[in-house]
Amino acid sequence: MFRSNNVAARVFERQIFTPAPGTSVHCARRFYENIVPSHTIYDIECPDLLFRKFSDDGQYLITFSRNHQDLIVYRTTWLSFSCKNHYCDAQDLPSKASKFESFFTRLYSVTLASAGELICKDFFLYTERNQFGIFATSSAQIHDAPAVGGAVQGVPSIEKITFHLVRLEDGVILDERIFHNDYINLAHSMGVFLYDDLLAVLSLRYQRIHIIQIRDTGIFVDVRAIGEFCREDDELFLNSSAQYMTKSSVTGANQDDTHGNGLQQVQIQEVSFLSGLKQRLLSFIVQGIWNEEDDPTLVQFLDHHHLLIKFGSVDGGVARNAENHPAFFAVYNMETTEIVAFYQNSADDLYSLFELFSDHFYSSSKNSFLVKFISTHSNNIHALEQLRCNKDKANSLPQFVKKMLATLPISCQSQSPSPYFDHSLFRYDEKLISAADRHRQSTDHPIKFISRKQPNILKFKIKPGPESGSADARAKKISSFLFHPTLPLAISVQQSLILQPAVVNIHFRR
Repeated sequence: MFRSNNVAARVFERQIFTPAPGTSVHCARRFYENIVPSHTIYDIECPDLLFRKFSDDGQYLITFSRNHQDLIVYRTTWLSFSCKNHYCDAQDLPSKASKFESFFTRLYSVTLASAGELICKDFFLYTERNQFGIFATSSAQIHDAPAVGGAVQGVPSIEKITFHLVRLEDGVILDERIFHNDYINLAHSMGVFLYDDLLAVLSLRYQRIHIIQIRDTGIFVDVRAIGEFCREDDELFLNSSAQYMTKSSVTGANQDDTHGNGLQQVQIQEVSFLSGLKQRLLSFIVQGIWNEEDDPTLVQFLDHHHLLIKFGSVDGGVARNAENHPAFFAVYNMETTEIVAFYQNSADDLYSLFELFSDHFYSSSKNSFLVKFISTHSNNIHALEQLRCNKDKANSLPQFVKKMLATLPISCQSQSPSPYFDHSLFRYDEKLISAADRHRQSTDHPIKFISRKQPNILKFKIKPGPESGSADARAKKISSFLFHPTLPLAISVQQSLILQPAVVNIHFRR
C-alpha cells in the first residue's frame, strides 16, 4: 500500500484506519519515513568532548571530558528561532545554530576518576527502571604482572578498576564497586553484562563471574561469585572438610608419637581442585561433549537464571580474526549450578538458534520496550534475507558460521534503537553505518538512507566529514554516529588517526 509523503495526510489516515492487533506501535514508527533529518550543520562549535551515546530513553547525552576525568551530561533541547517570512525553509539559520548549546543543554559535570585512574570512554550501561548510569574508571595495565593468588598466567593486571553507579537526573554518585589487581574487559562493555537489575562482571585474571544486584535505593549488592565455587556454601563446606581432615591427621600423629613411632611433625599438603565452574563443565563433557580449551572470556545473561559463557583464548575474543581461534559456548544455570548446553564455535545448531532467536542474545531486559525495535534476524525479514544472502555468498559455510558466532556474546546495549536503523523502513550500506556501537571507516561520500517501501526514493543522507570534503584524502579517518532513539536528530563525529581536531556535525529535521 502506497503511503503519502505528506505528514498531514498520514495523520488523517491514522485517524480513519485501525491497525491490526499488536501492530499499533510499528504503524506509528512508519511516520519516521516522513520525518527524517533533512538538514546538516557542519563542523559545529562544540566543547572538546568525548561523545559516548544517548541513554535509551533519549533524555540524556553522555559525554566525557577530553582528559578522561569528568562525566558531562547534556539534555536534548532543539534549535528554535523566529521567522518573519512566509517561507521559513528558504531563510538562513541564525548564527546561534552553529553552536552545540543550541541543541543540547548541559545538566552537570561530575568528576569520576580519582588519582591515577581514567574513565573508560567506551563503557556506559543504563538501567531503564531507575535511570541509573554505570560507568567505569581504571588505572594503567601491568602486562607482566606475576600470576599470584590463583591468577591466570599471561593475563595483564589493572591495579584498580572502579564501577560507579550514578543517578543520571542530578549526577549524584550513589555507590561504587572496586576490583583490585584484576583484569576486566571494559571496551564496549565486553566483560560486563546488565540484565534488568543484575550485573555480571567477568574477571579474566581470576576466571570468576561476579553477580551484582542494583537495588532500587541505588546501591550495589554482591549476590554471588561463580568460578572457584558455584553454590553459596561451597567455600564453607570445603573449609570445614579441610579443618576436619587437619584435626584428624594431627590426632592420629599424636597417637603415633605416643606409641613411640617418632613422628614429630605432620605436613598437610594442599590439594588443588578444579574450580567449581570447570568441574561442572568437565562433568558435562564426560557425559558426551568433547572439549579442547576451557578458559572463560565473555559472559552474557540470557535471563535471570541462565548465563551464556564463552570459553576460549584469554584475550577476550577481541583479537583480529577472532573467529579462527578455538572457542566454545556453555549455557549455565545459576540456580541449579548445572551446564545446560555446550557448543563449539562452529556448531550449526547454535548458529540456527542465533539466526532464529537472535532477540534473546540482544535483550538486556525482559520488559525492554525500545529493544523490540532493533532489527534482528528473528524479528525482521529484511535483516534475515540479508544474512542468508551473505551466507549463500560465503566461500566456506563452516567459516561463515564461525564468523557469525564470533560476535557472541553480544555486548550489552550496543545497538541503537533509532527508527532510522529499522530495516523495515530504510535501506543503507551497513559497511558504512549500522545500529552497532562501533567506529566505522570514514568516507567523503554521503551515506544514503533509501526508502524500503519506495526503493528508488532517497529519504535523507548523512555526511560525517567537513562539508567541502577532507583536505588530505590520504589521511585515514574513522567516524562514529550517535542517533537519538526517538527524535530526528543525529551527531556524526569524524576524526583522523593523526592529532587533528575532530569534526562534529549535527543532523536534524529543519
